[in-house]
Amino acid sequence: MKVAVLGSGIIGVSTAWWLRQAGHEVVVVDRSHGPAQETSFANGSQISVSYAEPWANPQAPLKLLKWMLRDDAPLLFRPQLDWRQWQWGLAFMRECLPGRLNRNIRAMVRMAEYSRGTLQQMRSALGIEYDHLERGILNFYTSHEEFDASQKSASVMRDFGVDRRIVSADEVISIEPALAPNRSRIVGGDYTAEDESGDVHLFTVALARKAEQAGVQFLYDTQVTRLLPEAGRIAGAELIDAEGAYRTLRADAFVAALGSHTPALVRPLGVSCMVYPTKGYSATFRVVNPEQAPTVSLTDSAHKIVYSRLGDRLRMAGTAELAGYSRTLNTARCEAMKQLAREYFPHALDFDDVSFWSGLRPSTPSNIPLIGRTRINNLYLNTGHGTLGWTMGVGSGRALADLLSGRQPEPEFPFLGG
Repeated sequence: MKVAVLGSGIIGVSTAWWLRQAGHEVVVVDRSHGPAQETSFANGSQISVSYAEPWANPQAPLKLLKWMLRDDAPLLFRPQLDWRQWQWGLAFMRECLPGRLNRNIRAMVRMAEYSRGTLQQMRSALGIEYDHLERGILNFYTSHEEFDASQKSASVMRDFGVDRRIVSADEVISIEPALAPNRSRIVGGDYTAEDESGDVHLFTVALARKAEQAGVQFLYDTQVTRLLPEAGRIAGAELIDAEGAYRTLRADAFVAALGSHTPALVRPLGVSCMVYPTKGYSATFRVVNPEQAPTVSLTDSAHKIVYSRLGDRLRMAGTAELAGYSRTLNTARCEAMKQLAREYFPHALDFDDVSFWSGLRPSTPSNIPLIGRTRINNLYLNTGHGTLGWTMGVGSGRALADLLSGRQPEPEFPFLGG
């Protein structure tokens, strides 16, 4: 079967790889000049099964109200004249109902665990280097109230088989000595040793190279303008190629893995895709004093910021803006991130050599990604992974390849078309 995969981030490239492993002829189309140039370019770098939790929970509405007037708020809602934003927001509020939380966590954890295992297998089999570390993820707290509340969340995750262990402030420092200068601020933490970190961009570029060697065709600098329906199926995709010429790509099946831009492609076909962008920020610093920079991947609970060591770099990422499709950097947010890094690791980093970046995370109201077949039987979705695209990416690609090939995927998950 010939399959066209639209998008070459971690989701699209993983999907293409596993489809090729299943014996399909695969073509990948992307508007960028290479793989992983947008949302998969500079994220927080965590493989975080232990934090596969939805933003939508019973406490979220009140927190959002408190944060609305703060430019540096962890989750910021900026109202737009866009009915899609308001539709998404209403659906998000429904997902905050108490009865939905455990169901959503279960689905996220199952896919995240499956994906982490798949990534470990691929790393061993393919020998891909991507500055990965297997030192776990440590979430530290500076508020007794948040620390106490976190113990319930950790207990829920343990109920789903995730070993998220509560640790004291002294144990936090023992796990990551780079936090020692801030011992007086830290009241406790939780730690999951099985989680990992690594550079998603390096991994995706290397996997795309392996896929190309295996026979996958990549069409870069190529815009997908629309899908062409015919007799209840998708007959082709209209493209504008690198030379500016229109052409039609025909295939037996199509996979839309365009992140936040997926809804615009499938909406004219009457296909529902409740995905809206949440803009996240990252800052990448050069490490000048390796002993004072962390090697365990960290999450600062109070600021919803993560830190991951990537060789001689430290990646800092977080925040979320529901503010449409703009990737414009908010100077206040960038400066707040830089100042926070200076507070925690004042002698470890070169604060004059920092690269800021923003990306649009494709988010569903429930944080459960949309994976599977749509009502058009040869059109598939693989999108909506939010902040967990790297955590769930390779597993989502493998599961989608199974579905398209007529096999039942391994993870227990609410796949589309099931």
